[in-house]
Amino acid sequence: MVDRRRRSLRTALVGEALRVALAGRSRTDPGGGLDIVDLGGGTGGFAVPLAVEGHRVTVVDPSPDALASLERRASDEGVSKLVRGVQGDAAELPGLAGESSADAVLCHGVLEVVDDPVQALQAMASVLREGGVLSLLVAQRNAVVLARALAGHLAEARIALQDPDGRWGPTDPMPRRFDEAGITAQLADAGFMVHTVHGVRTFADLVPAAFVDSEPGAADSLAELERAASQHPAFRALATQLHILATR
Repeated sequence: MVDRRRRSLRTALVGEALRVALAGRSRTDPGGGLDIVDLGGGTGGFAVPLAVEGHRVTVVDPSPDALASLERRASDEGVSKLVRGVQGDAAELPGLAGESSADAVLCHGVLEVVDDPVQALQAMASVLREGGVLSLLVAQRNAVVLARALAGHLAEARIALQDPDGRWGPTDPMPRRFDEAGITAQLADAGFMVHTVHGVRTFADLVPAAFVDSEPGAADSLAELERAASQHPAFRALATQLHILATR
């Protein structure tokens, strides 16, 4: 239950910021829904709600099982004509989606696992039209350092702090993590202009699950605290993930 609440909290905060950005893009390009590419969009957690709002969404994902679930989800919501699933990965993105074909690209939890993050960002830039929006969600190094230390794994916390990829050891399941300065520099090198950076799950992964589950109103209070802290630089540095909105 708590894991679902934490996932929904992440989705809500990212979704709110994304919709503001898409509304801005719609004002500069009126005429109906936008063309959106969701890289690694899986079963359609973002793609289907965006299609319900009238946008045309292409989901590029390497998993055929995820794409099958996407198809069923879109059908259940009555938006099959607006959602297209394509099997592939970041390296294939320009050929699969088409260059300069999208008003927005979503890349949530993908840059951590691709073979070449720099190449992936360049591929996303090539797919976007001029002024197009990139919604990027990445795991942050600082958060895992703090989490390992609080769990009593002090040596692993030190390793994560010093490791170039922010990993706490050879058995760390995450191939890489980012810090704000590093990821914004990579975005600039790929031709993006960063507009906003939000912290996601600043407190949600630290507050005891039993408290959120049992205390009346705790989940709502946690959501409000997360929302208030999401743009505060000092707290953003401790967030589990960074949500970045940029334009090409």
